[in-house]
Formats: sequence, structure tokens, C-alpha cells
Amino acid sequence: MQRYFLSAPFDDEGKAEISGDDGKHIVRVMRMVSGDQVIAVSGGHAYVSTISELATDGVIIQREGDALPSSEMPVSVTIACGLPKGDKLDWITQKGTELGMVGLIPFEAERSIVKWDDKKGGKKVERLRKIAKEAAEQCHRTLIPEVATTYTFKQLINAAKAYDVLFFADEEDAKNGKPHKIAERLQNVSPKQTVLVVFGPEGGLSRSEAEALHSAGFLPMALGPRILRTETAPLYLLSAMSYEFE
Repeated sequence: MQRYFLSAPFDDEGKAEISGDDGKHIVRVMRMVSGDQVIAVSGGHAYVSTISELATDGVIIQREGDALPSSEMPVSVTIACGLPKGDKLDWITQKGTELGMVGLIPFEAERSIVKWDDKKGGKKVERLRKIAKEAAEQCHRTLIPEVATTYTFKQLINAAKAYDVLFFADEEDAKNGKPHKIAERLQNVSPKQTVLVVFGPEGGLSRSEAEALHSAGFLPMALGPRILRTETAPLYLLSAMSYEFE
């Protein structure tokens, strides 16, 4: 059954409209008719809904029954990634959404080779948000991860104050005789807490960035004895958190 996120909530009678690109998809691509059912997501809850009226580029739906069980991870995890090269953020956004992240913060790291100006950055973020939406529909999420506009490193440090738990992936920690393993760090994380985890771009975080993060309350975390690519590391962490909490 196709899943769609509503731009406006159900009204008091349990009716809502699906229009725009999603409406066109229902009418022109799926060729649905009155009486067909979809899953509509509103306010973090998903409902089986029946199409009651069709228009050229949209439909009116009627909510049926109670909300479906949630598929969200018990812990809210936001991933902050130093801007990587190429389409790696596309991959992180899509797979991170499938693995349960609730937010993505791209940031300008010291070792980021690429730089986004306002025009380029706006288009990139818009594309990432579309990828997150499509991935959330495909994997039956009840929320779309929020993709932030590009942060400076200073803005990232300031944003950290809004989270309960702060981690950063640290290659140097992994090389140490007693690395702080993911399993050990997650022992102090509880369901319903908000978690922010920072990952560097290709080349990792600089030592000055690592020290600044540590001073701001971030705890270093080792991702095992092997060096992971910048697009692999966040997915490794999300998979470990899924195993721990789901």
C-alpha cells in the first residue's frame, strides 16, 4: 500500500487532501480510483485511508480506524556530517533514513574539500530533503528526517546544546589501547533521549575540531579497528543503535 505524508492534517471529520506531486502520483502514475486505499501520515502517525474523491492533480481521502504501529527508533538520532565529495550525502540521507535517523546536519569541516555557496547549498539541501521524503515513504517511516541547511563548525557547536547526548566519531580514539566502543557508549543512552553524532568528511575531523567538540561536551567514540569511509561510518553507527534499542 502506497504511503504519503500529508502537508495539512486531517480535519475534524477525518478527511484530508493529497495534492501536488503526491496527488499527481496517485492519479496519473498509480491510476487509483475512488475506494482504493493508501497509508497517510500526519503528525507522526500513519493511518489507512480510503480515496473518496478524485481531481485532476489530487485526491480527497477519508481516515479509517486507529493509527498503525510506529516504526520509529526509540532514540532520536541526528547525524552531523562534514561536507563530503560527490553524491555521498545523497547516500547517507537515503540509507540513514532507512536506518532510523531523525535529522541530518551537513557542516563545513576543516578537511571538507567541497564548499557550498548559498545558491549551490540551497539546491543541494532541497535535493536531500526530497531524497529523505522518498526514502521515508519507501521504508514506512512516520516522520521525514529533517535536513538542515549547511552549518559552520561554530553553528554546529552551538546547536549541540539542544541535545541530551553528544558523540563524535574519532579515529584517534579507535587507535588507542582502550578505545571507547559503541556498545560501551550506548549503555548510558536511554529511550526517548535525543542524540547528536558528528562525523568528519574524507580525512576525518582535525585535532582542533576534536578538541573543540570534547570541550563542548561531546564524547569520542571508536567505530572499530578498521577505517570506515565517510559515507559508511554514520550507517555503521545507526545499525549499532538499531541493534541496541530495537
